[in-house]
Amino acid sequence: MWQTAFWKDDVETGVGRPLYPTMLESPELRWGFIRKIYSILTIQLLITVAVAAIVVTVHPIAVFFSTTPAGLALYIILIIIPFIVLCPLHYYSERHPWNYFLLAIFTVSLGFSVGLTCAFTSGKVILESVILTTAVVVSLTLYTFWAAKKGHDFNFLGPFLFGAIFVLMIFAFIQLLFPLGKISVMIYGCLASIIFCGYIIYDTDNLIKRFSYDEYIWASVSLYLDVINLFLSVLTIFRAVDS
Repeated sequence: MWQTAFWKDDVETGVGRPLYPTMLESPELRWGFIRKIYSILTIQLLITVAVAAIVVTVHPIAVFFSTTPAGLALYIILIIIPFIVLCPLHYYSERHPWNYFLLAIFTVSLGFSVGLTCAFTSGKVILESVILTTAVVVSLTLYTFWAAKKGHDFNFLGPFLFGAIFVLMIFAFIQLLFPLGKISVMIYGCLASIIFCGYIIYDTDNLIKRFSYDEYIWASVSLYLDVINLFLSVLTIFRAVDS
């Protein structure tokens, strides 16, 4: 009874207003959860930038991975590690400190992959990709919070995005076997960018409404993958144009 009265007074005074019209939980708790997710996401992105910067600036690392058999084998392992870590990370996502330990491995291995991709890309293209990715992520995040406040729901995007990402994977596999040239690479990059823009909206909407408080690791992983994949998609477009 006291909590109900407090909730009504809280809403009426304009403090802690609901994030969306049908919200039943405490806005303060949800905002605390959101801040926690974005704090973890920020740390992940900073680690990724640091690891990628080391790979890009220390040229012997890129040379080792690109020219030696051991380096190529290790590069393949680094690409596979994030997919392998996702399984135990999902299982231990609510068990501290294993969840943070696995998250660190996942982030560092992806940071190496991003760094090796950027190592053979001009600084101008990397900077353009970073600026555009940052602008898109911030604008889509703000839009999703505004739309949720107005009562819009983006849960319907789930099946469409799943189908789109499956088509994108088939496209990438065909491109790997039968390279179709610069135009097809640009088309792939544009399609991937649109799809991951949709994922940013979808996962941000889930962060506002659906992720439980114990799913903070999985929520941060979802948003982190959206941002990294969007960056790599934009990088693909700019590299194709620059070449």
